Amino acid sequence: MVKDKNNHSRKNMVRGYIKLTGRVQGVAFRYYARSMASRLGVKGWIRNMINGDVEVMIEGNKESVTWMIEWCKEGPRMAHVEDITVSWLPYTGEFLDFNIK
Repeated sequence: MVKDKNNHSRKNMVRGYIKLTGRVQGVAFRYYARSMASRLGVKGWIRNMINGDVEVMIEGNKESVTWMIEWCKEGPRMAHVEDITVSWLPYTGEFLDFNIK
């Protein structure tokens, strides 16, 4: 079985790119997302975009990434997510942890 550089089996590993719109900046969205990613064991990054949106790139096992996407639909208490777009991409195994950019 092929393993990535972090020694994970690639069999059930996925990568997702998420774009969030709404009141998603100024509500600690990135910090809560980092905490949730840590609990779920997903790797990647999150950052604010100039236009007020937030984008997230995550990798992990399919179940954990799916849970992270579900969490992003609501976000932290002060957030109001109006729209979420998810794009599934090939898993790369490039991330060592989850960072705020």
